[in-house]
Amino acid sequence: MKHTNITFEEKQIKLKVNFFWYPEINSSVNNLFKAWNEDRLPRPDMTVIAAGTWSIKLNNGSEEALTQYKINITALLPHMKQLAADSPVYWVLQDPVNEAILSERRRMITNVRIDSYNEAVLNMFGSSSTNSGSGGQLLVLKASQLIAQAGLDKCSDGLHLPESVLTTDAMILLNALCNPVIQPVDGSCCLPQPRTTLVQQVVACVFVLCALLSVVVRTCHRPRRASVRPSTDEESGEEKKLPVISPLSTSFSLETVVRPVAKLGLIMAYFYLCDRANLFMKEQKHYSHTYFFVPVIYVMVLGIFYSDTAKDSSMLNREQTNEWKGWMQLVILIYHISGASAFLPVYMHVRVLVAAYLFLTGYGHFYYFWSKGDLGLHRLLQVCFRLNFLVVILCLVMDRPYQFYYFVPLVTVWFVVMFLLLSIWPQISAKISNGSVFFNIILILKFCGLVTCIVLLSASKDFFEKMFSFWPLSELFELNGNLNEWWFRWQLDRFSVVQGMLFGFGYLTLRRLQLLGDSYGDGLLPPRLSLTLLILAIASLTGFSVWASKCKNKTECNKAHPFISVVPILAFIFIRNLPGCLRHKYSTFFAWFGKLSLELFICQCHIWLAADTKGILVLIPGIPFLNLTVTTFIFTCAAHEIFEITNTLSHVLIPKEGGVLFKKLLCVGAILLVLLLLHWIHQRLPV
Repeated sequence: MKHTNITFEEKQIKLKVNFFWYPEINSSVNNLFKAWNEDRLPRPDMTVIAAGTWSIKLNNGSEEALTQYKINITALLPHMKQLAADSPVYWVLQDPVNEAILSERRRMITNVRIDSYNEAVLNMFGSSSTNSGSGGQLLVLKASQLIAQAGLDKCSDGLHLPESVLTTDAMILLNALCNPVIQPVDGSCCLPQPRTTLVQQVVACVFVLCALLSVVVRTCHRPRRASVRPSTDEESGEEKKLPVISPLSTSFSLETVVRPVAKLGLIMAYFYLCDRANLFMKEQKHYSHTYFFVPVIYVMVLGIFYSDTAKDSSMLNREQTNEWKGWMQLVILIYHISGASAFLPVYMHVRVLVAAYLFLTGYGHFYYFWSKGDLGLHRLLQVCFRLNFLVVILCLVMDRPYQFYYFVPLVTVWFVVMFLLLSIWPQISAKISNGSVFFNIILILKFCGLVTCIVLLSASKDFFEKMFSFWPLSELFELNGNLNEWWFRWQLDRFSVVQGMLFGFGYLTLRRLQLLGDSYGDGLLPPRLSLTLLILAIASLTGFSVWASKCKNKTECNKAHPFISVVPILAFIFIRNLPGCLRHKYSTFFAWFGKLSLELFICQCHIWLAADTKGILVLIPGIPFLNLTVTTFIFTCAAHEIFEITNTLSHVLIPKEGGVLFKKLLCVGAILLVLLLLHWIHQRLPV
């Protein structure tokens, strides 16, 4: 049975494997390849060929046999290359033998002679891998020799290798055939190097140019110490120090731009190497309760030990919201890397964390707009830049659609909606309203109109998709050629931002009426009322957790989520803020991560997770804990640097002066138009 042709077929998966017993390269092998090339036989998707040992045995290891072997392969080579133009052809080198236990009739098969035959093949092929064009390759499989060497001690007759070695060889070949098609998340073996786009090439050139300019400017001009002036934080309206660029110092202005861009280029190169260059390994996620809950408990305990007194004792002060975003982001990161979405109760609790982030977005921006009355173009562009800068760069560098980073489009759209809602006539702010019932009613009517639009849109998926199906919105919100992902993300948390705005309006109104006590260390409400609300809040959180644990499937849970997610959010706010002793304290550990929450959420996709979040990046194989430590450290440092770079460039590219701002808008628009044109050209180039 060993020395005959064998056919194996599995019709269910449409698999057919033919084994042809041609132990020597001769006219029979030539005729088989001719039949494939002339379509007289169905062409294989992969061809594996090997010969040599039998020739050594039949000819007693003579030199004449080796010469004839070379002649026969030379004659076969054109047919192999022709077949390899359409599908890969693998020549497997002859495996070593265990000469000590070979039988007498196989003594002529020595490792020296095997090496001579293998060397002849390599010399004729020219290299271990020859591209044959048109989607195929003629390749030499060298790995089989190394695998065989490791399994020789288990070889029973010195020649035929054990099943474990053959299984490994088969797995390598299957990886070579299947990986380019299925793109597995736990391996980069045999994957073709992704083709860089025109946009990626242009962006790489820009980064290199900025790096060179940075070196030149740094060398030729002694940097001056930048003065600082206060700049308004995008969400809270608090002041923070940013560099002031002197108009008299061109070299300093140039360095202020090119240096952070050059630094960003280095970071983006790391992103590309981690998740596009098939350089590092990836591994699958495997969920267990231990992998999720132990890190969460550890992080929570760690955060409690880093506490400080908040500068502001008001409810949901800046330190507290940063703390909230920080611990939520850390839990979400653990959720993603542990694959905890497979466990429904955890999935539902994390969905509430995402809704809470949107709730805080609505609350924070409404609080700022209402308190400051800043509804100008500068504010709009500043926040949009802060939200989208990293994602736009990643879209260009990683060749990913905007909607892939779904959270940023979601937050950006809601911010623009909030801005338009408060900007359209009549504009309303605390200064304009001045406690007027009329203006408060107008604002409530605006809220009612927004909620009505949300309800109508959520009732018709077709109408929702038509709104985003025309260019250029389709370029922004489509993923894999459809709007399903955008629809799912929008409708899942469709009320969260509005709920945050309403909460902010109610809170500011109650505070204006002096019904809330924001004094340092005091309770917000009278003791009895505070105690009652605390008990209700704790009961609500407990009730939600019980409901989440009883929920049957994600579809049912997701349908209820938009309506009930606000309950645990409000419950947490009450528990965190009603007692004054809790309200004026915050965790500096969580608050630090909270400032980087956006960068952490985005960066995880490529340099902590991998394979577009489906796998886990492996820089150090075989030592999971050390690998996680190293990747986490680099990931956190990269997020922090990107946060600083974004703030610096935001100050430079989004100036307050109207004329300068308009000119820079035109420049940015022209650049984006050129990149869009290059993307359009690349899509139409032949692969």
